[in-house]
Amino acid sequence: MDKSSISIQGVDVWYGEKQALEDVNLEIPEKGITALIGPSGCGKTTLLRSLNRLNDLIPDFSLSGRISIGGRDIYANNDPALVRELRKGIGMVFQQPNPLPDTIIKNLMLPVRENYVMKKADIKEKAVEKLKRIGFYDEVSGRLNKSALSLSGGQQQRLCIARALMLEPEVILFDEPCSSLDPISTYRIEDILQELKQSYTIVIVTHNLEQARRISDRTAFFYIGKLIESGMTDDIFLSPKTKLLSDYITGRM
Repeated sequence: MDKSSISIQGVDVWYGEKQALEDVNLEIPEKGITALIGPSGCGKTTLLRSLNRLNDLIPDFSLSGRISIGGRDIYANNDPALVRELRKGIGMVFQQPNPLPDTIIKNLMLPVRENYVMKKADIKEKAVEKLKRIGFYDEVSGRLNKSALSLSGGQQQRLCIARALMLEPEVILFDEPCSSLDPISTYRIEDILQELKQSYTIVIVTHNLEQARRISDRTAFFYIGKLIESGMTDDIFLSPKTKLLSDYITGRM
């Protein structure tokens, strides 16, 4: 079993009496980009947030079935320490950039300081490495001690991506990371994802069908809590097997 592959088997999710996902079965291979698409309220963000157990924070959330990452059932043990360890190995970037009201360099250093004992100089070196990894260092190298809130929206989102890399995750989740960005910033983020997929398993929720088509290797289409189709992205968009998917990608839904 690949250490960052994801296996979702017979997953049902409920928020109280409302069912959000029904019998979802999906295999996500390690390394590469898998896009989750579908209309609003179809369950794709619920599934994404189930992969790092972020939905646990919702009081009436419940899940049955099995989600495994690298062969390990992530819901088999509810020990808070094990859940924290799981989340350390799964980076997440949200819809709205969420930098801390602190300097650029401290935004990057904080996750490491909270989880490991490392020398300050070593953490700074790691921060620079991650900024370079996503091609962002040259833009901010002269203002690492300036407020992260002084960055543009697109720059803040790239900072959040670099921050997500600081704990060396195996998997990175993206929840509509470009929905609030202009086209140029969007393409920069997409370039970063294309580079990162060589080393990380990436799952992205997007309403932008052209984005899914441009950057993802595999696509899964959800509708009213059910997984309708999944497969290689080219097959999904060029040869949909269901009328639902055909109607969705052609705008007839």
